[in-house]
Amino acid sequence: MISGRSAPDQSFLARLAVVVFAIAVLAALAIATSVPVSAQHAPAAQPSPAAHEAEPGQEAHEGGWLPTVAKAVNFAILAGVLVYFLKTPLTEYLSSRITKVRQDLVTAAETREAATRQLAEIQARLEALPRELEDLKARGAEEITAERERIRQAAGAERERLLEHARREIDMRLRIARRELVEHAAGLAVAVASERIKRSITSDDQARLLERYASQLKEVRA
Repeated sequence: MISGRSAPDQSFLARLAVVVFAIAVLAALAIATSVPVSAQHAPAAQPSPAAHEAEPGQEAHEGGWLPTVAKAVNFAILAGVLVYFLKTPLTEYLSSRITKVRQDLVTAAETREAATRQLAEIQARLEALPRELEDLKARGAEEITAERERIRQAAGAERERLLEHARREIDMRLRIARRELVEHAAGLAVAVASERIKRSITSDDQARLLERYASQLKEVRA
């Protein structure tokens, strides 16, 4: 974009246009000065034979050094104009271009160094990848073994807990059954004894037992 050009570039283009215009003017002057003097100023009268004999040497002499001097002067003027107008902008332009090229070279070197460093890091990671995979595999195997051991221990502990709970439950039920059995046996024994007593004791025996019980109560109260 034109608006994006820097001030040195615009100044350089402006001075270059001036120089081109000056070159065109100097070229026109050079063409004008190279025209023979005889063509510009025609003689008014017929020259004499002696003058006619001397004119070719004079024209040859004038035609030999005048255009050369004019061209040398034009070249010197052109060189001076070019040096005057182009020295500063050309120096600035070349300096800016050299600075830009140096900056680009520095940036390219930094980019290359960063890319080389990143490539080295990637290469190191790729070289370390198999070892990391082996480490992960070994760590995974260790974790699996540890998890299996933990599950086995947890299952063993749960089994022992259930067995202990079952033992306590069985013992409790056995004690209850034994107590009920003893109570039932005692009840049966009392019933059988009562039945036997009822069958074997007479009314006289009952009277004697009552008297004995009454005498024992009296002794206890005394």
